[in-house]
Amino acid sequence: MNGFNAAVDALSGAVFMKVPVLETQIELIVLYLALPMLFFTIWLGFPNVTAVGRALRILKTQPHEGEAKGDVSQWGALSTALSGTIGLGNIAGVAVALTMGGPGAILWMFIIGWFAMTVKMAEVTLGLKYRTFDAQGHVHGGPMYVLKAVGAARGWPKIGLILGGLYAFFALFGAIPMVQVNQSFAQVKVVTGFSNGWAYGTILAGAVALVTLGGAAWLGEVAKRLTPLKVAVYLIGVATVLILHATAIPGALAEIWHGAWSGQAATGGAVGAFVAGMRRAVFASEAGVGSAVMAHSLARARHPVSEGLVALLEPLLGTMIVCALGGLALVVAGTWQGGLEGIAITSAAFAQVSPSFPWLLAVVVVLFAYSTLVAWGFYGLQAWGYLFGNGPRAQWTYKILYIVALPPAAAIDLGRVVGIVDSSFFLMAIPNVIALYLCGGELRRDVREYLATPEED
Repeated sequence: MNGFNAAVDALSGAVFMKVPVLETQIELIVLYLALPMLFFTIWLGFPNVTAVGRALRILKTQPHEGEAKGDVSQWGALSTALSGTIGLGNIAGVAVALTMGGPGAILWMFIIGWFAMTVKMAEVTLGLKYRTFDAQGHVHGGPMYVLKAVGAARGWPKIGLILGGLYAFFALFGAIPMVQVNQSFAQVKVVTGFSNGWAYGTILAGAVALVTLGGAAWLGEVAKRLTPLKVAVYLIGVATVLILHATAIPGALAEIWHGAWSGQAATGGAVGAFVAGMRRAVFASEAGVGSAVMAHSLARARHPVSEGLVALLEPLLGTMIVCALGGLALVVAGTWQGGLEGIAITSAAFAQVSPSFPWLLAVVVVLFAYSTLVAWGFYGLQAWGYLFGNGPRAQWTYKILYIVALPPAAAIDLGRVVGIVDSSFFLMAIPNVIALYLCGGELRRDVREYLATPEED
């Protein structure tokens, strides 16, 4: 275990190498992801303001089966992607952001979530534009296919293949949702006293196996049913905490605001709050990482930008609403300062309402964990298929490896789990952001042309 911990620490140190900026040390990879969020928001004309209404209307007029190519509806693709983004990254992730960067990190998560909307739209638009269909008519898509196609189109086929292969390789590790297993077990342990992490991980892996064998269509059905339920139940709990502490809300909002811009409430000052917010916002929204592209690539969409606009809603729902409200609830409850970590901070806040509320949270986190594990199992399968083919033997090999990899996550400490997950996520972002920059011109042209066309009735 000591060797494993040392390897994780070395990986995290390399990925999150710091550079001096304005006399402050800041992680280079954080800047790498922050810049495209700012650039594409301006470059594409602030669609995170102007196109939100059209994105909502698209869901009302989405094409039915047979009217457009794809395996699932646009709502099904959005729900599948939300199953991966609205998960324990929104519950435990907010708590981790608070302990890393103080209340100011919550404001930065909100701000970054707004910029993340444009990046999510851009990467999903490219994913739909460059997705492929096999002989059976099934869809295969993701940043690796975008990089392969764009490299070939620009006369760099080998570079495209290498970058696509790197993305797929990193995605195999990023597609093991260790935080979900780890933190759902932590909450189950709190409310039940069940302390066998390996047994819990094995049970959860078995439940995931039942769905991963059902294929993408069944995955979409499971995600559609679980996503609204888990979000509604969690937000009910958060709303109850906020109502209980209603008089503390103005002070908490002031603390969040001042913590984001000053050095008082955040480890490392305002920059520390920004870095913590950025890391957790990326994990919560997955914008720039490209993972959700693999889910949206399945959608029956009339135009690539149409699905890009649907994807634009993900950070709005997952980061700007769910994370912001959850973070505010933890600040007013004050449990983030009690020496707890991760999901235990949220559990303590829920316990202030009623002794039964941690049980409610346990149900929610298991639902969050389960649906996220199902979604990410599909993501990993897409990456595996790109590297090793989509034949039955290759798919079964990946599914077995994925299921076997889940139980150990319940037995690893939270700090190492966060290190592994964050490192994998940010490594996936490196080739994905390269694809965005390479396609910046065509992205702006496609978006402008689509937004200029009349809306579907």
